Amino acid sequence: MPTQKAVVTAPIGLHARPAAVFVRAVTETGLPVTITKAGTSSVDARSLLQVMSADFPYGCEVELGIEDSALNGALGREKAEDALRTLGALLESQGPE
Repeated sequence: MPTQKAVVTAPIGLHARPAAVFVRAVTETGLPVTITKAGTSSVDARSLLQVMSADFPYGCEVELGIEDSALNGALGREKAEDALRTLGALLESQGPE
């Protein structure tokens, strides 16, 4: 399962606009990405309601993942890893400018 760790840098965490920007980016990948933090179950990162309800505050380390069953061979895994890196970078770039 490809994974990527990232830190939420939006001052309000993954709520409101930062959550909407993140979920839109996940949806655009076309991949079933999940997001989780230590001690919790993963949620569907394509769902704004699930992401906002899971409470990912500022400074929280999260793990993004895609189940192997959703991938199609090496090319699919490479696409998934690239998408996760991009999404992780997005989460870490939403801080104050």
